[in-house]
Parts: sequence; structure tokens; C-alpha cells
Amino acid sequence: MREVEVARVEEAVRRLFLKMNCHMLPDVRTSLEKAREEEVSELGRSVLEDLLQNARIAADEEVPLCQDCGMAVVFLEVGQEVAFTGGSLREAVDGGVRRAYAEGCLRKSVVCDPLFDRKNSGDNTPAIVHFDVVPGDKVRLLATAKGMGSENMSALAMMRAADGPEGVRDFVVETVRRGGANACPPIIVGVGIGGNFETAPLLAKKALLRPLGVRNGDVRYARLEGELLERINGLGIGPAGYGGTTTVLAVQVEFAATHIAGMPVAVNICCHACRHGEIVL
Repeated sequence: MREVEVARVEEAVRRLFLKMNCHMLPDVRTSLEKAREEEVSELGRSVLEDLLQNARIAADEEVPLCQDCGMAVVFLEVGQEVAFTGGSLREAVDGGVRRAYAEGCLRKSVVCDPLFDRKNSGDNTPAIVHFDVVPGDKVRLLATAKGMGSENMSALAMMRAADGPEGVRDFVVETVRRGGANACPPIIVGVGIGGNFETAPLLAKKALLRPLGVRNGDVRYARLEGELLERINGLGIGPAGYGGTTTVLAVQVEFAATHIAGMPVAVNICCHACRHGEIVL
């Protein structure tokens, strides 16, 4: 049994959120640069250049890429041979988030009660934490600072198996079309297919954490990703909604086993910043 101090988890979480909020991922920057070269709309190219310049300034001055510094979402893959010591694992995750958002002067956007008082927690906690026990003695942290502008444009459909691939394609494209400029395009689209009511959205969110351009290992789902990319960019929404050929930078699909009577499909939309990171302890 390998012992891991929860203080190490807290520090890893702190580092992840400080970095991801101020530094655009290389794969996202490369995708934006490619889009800038290929965009047919002059206004769209101008928007893409502004996004790249914003990323350069954020990195140089260690300031947030966006004023919405997101809700903290952490996927913890814990090896079954790991024993945590020194306190509460959940409290360590929240402690890391709390420290990052204070030290980085990041906007704190979490309200404790979602419906009535809507009082801000003051430190961007509690984080949303998903735990998974896996073989081995390592701890893998996957974290994302998920903004609500694009999150609000996401959707879940409890489809029938008979709806088939075309039904999935139509639902994903229509979800993006309805979101329009409100999703802060160019966007990244995560799609989760299968599981049940609660797992399809988790698949969709985890799909967003995959490096851009890395297709699903199943050729059928990889083909679906390419088809959706083409159809969504054909909507003409364009950068910031001003029109053009760059509405989406990538479409990334994950799937899981499901019940014979259903086909849950979730679409989780992310803005161009796509802030996430990973640390293995």
C-alpha cells in the first residue's frame, strides 16, 4: 500500500487551477492559429487574432484568460493501492481551489444555494469532484475550470436506439445552433453517448479534456467526430458569432455501454479557452 499525503493533492490542485486560468494550452493555441489562417471571413480572422493576442497577454502578465474563471471540476482517478493520509481528501481538493483563486485573484463565481439566496461562497468552493477507483498505486488529477457561458448552452437527450447516428448528429448540431454566439465560439464540443441519465454528461465533459485533434480510437466514432465538425462549421456562426467558417475547433466523442431500450446523448460545450490540466502523483 502506497501512502499519499493529502497535502500533495491540495498543492497539485492549486498549481493546476493557477496555471490553466492564465495559460492557454498549446493544442488550443495551435488550433486557433490554424483557424486564423483558414477563416474566410475578415471579421472572423480579426476575432481569432484578438483571442490569440489575449492569450499572449494573459500568459505574459499572469492574468486570467477570461473574466469567468469557472467552476472547479476535478476528476480524481485513485489507484486502489493508495492510502491517503493527513486529513480529508475532499477538503484537500477544496483547499487547493481556495488557495488558487485567492492567490491568482481569480473571479469567485460559486453560490452556495442555487435558487433562493444565491449567496457567493467567497472562495469558489465547493469544487465538483468525481472519484474513480482504478488499478495501481498512482493518483491522477484531471481538472477543468468550466465557465458557465458555454455550460449553459449544453444539453442532454434521452434518445431511442432507433434514432441512430443521424439522430445523434441532428441533436448535436441543433444544440450548437441554438447556442449560437452565447457559447463564445469558436468552441470545443464534447459528446457523450451511452451510459444513463447521469453518466452521458460525464462522458461529454471528459471528452473535452482530450487533446484537440486526437480522434476517438474507434474508427466509427472518429468518423462521427469528423462529420459533426464539418456540419457544425457549416452553420456559419463563426468566431464570436460574427459569421465565418470557424464555429468549432474540435468535436470529441466518448461512449459507454447502455441499456437496450435507450441511447442517452449529452453535449457539453466549452469556449475556445478550454482550460484544463492533469497531474499524476
